[in-house]
Amino acid sequence: MKLKNSSLDQVIRNPITVTENMTFLEAREILLKHRVGRLPVLDSNKKPVGIITEKDFVRAIYKTRPVTIEKILVKDFMSKKLITITKKGTVYDCANLMRNNRISSVLVLDNGNLSGIITKTDLASVFLTQSVEMVKVLEIMTRNVITVMPADSLLLVENLLVKHRISRIVVQRNKKPVGIITNRDFLPAKMPRWIREFADPMEVKRYMDSTHPNEFKMNQLSYILSFRAEDIMTPNPTTVNYN
Repeated sequence: MKLKNSSLDQVIRNPITVTENMTFLEAREILLKHRVGRLPVLDSNKKPVGIITEKDFVRAIYKTRPVTIEKILVKDFMSKKLITITKKGTVYDCANLMRNNRISSVLVLDNGNLSGIITKTDLASVFLTQSVEMVKVLEIMTRNVITVMPADSLLLVENLLVKHRISRIVVQRNKKPVGIITNRDFLPAKMPRWIREFADPMEVKRYMDSTHPNEFKMNQLSYILSFRAEDIMTPNPTTVNYN
């Protein structure tokens, strides 16, 4: 392959950013509007101080807090541990950072300022355009795939995503894939509108007033909602032959 010493210039993109004092809902709308999977967070001096991913949004919805979701700020749930690289790095360096830290994006800094962002999708594009070797799916695929059934609850799906630190889960019926669920699919499904519409108001109030939040740090309102995997999955997932 020609990838090892490839420059980052060809894959660096200008990121969509948010500020640390934006609200959860404002940041969520930006994420959905621009169809991105993560948002670098800047402070008042426009310095990167964090990043929020689709996973962070989902965890913020589930996490027990003394305030309503409308009052949660970006700085309350952003990831403060930043994995960064400079423009002098290579595609190989960037891929190593992602693999070793189990992340899907790396921020590019120039003298401490945010210069760009590189995602796994960007690296895949480089692989497709520069790789000279034909690598079979069998050689790189994950073999032990985590799956759920269409009738499984969303609480189970979210549990598996968090437990196994994955960003998507396959929905299967009779051992055949019929859908896929990603963290993004949870964002519209778990907004307060859904809770107000389907949950018992008194039960919601008792939960919000509780002085003993669940240690599992996941919103126990989930069991109130009767949604299943098939309600939010994307049907007919794209597949390839492993050979």
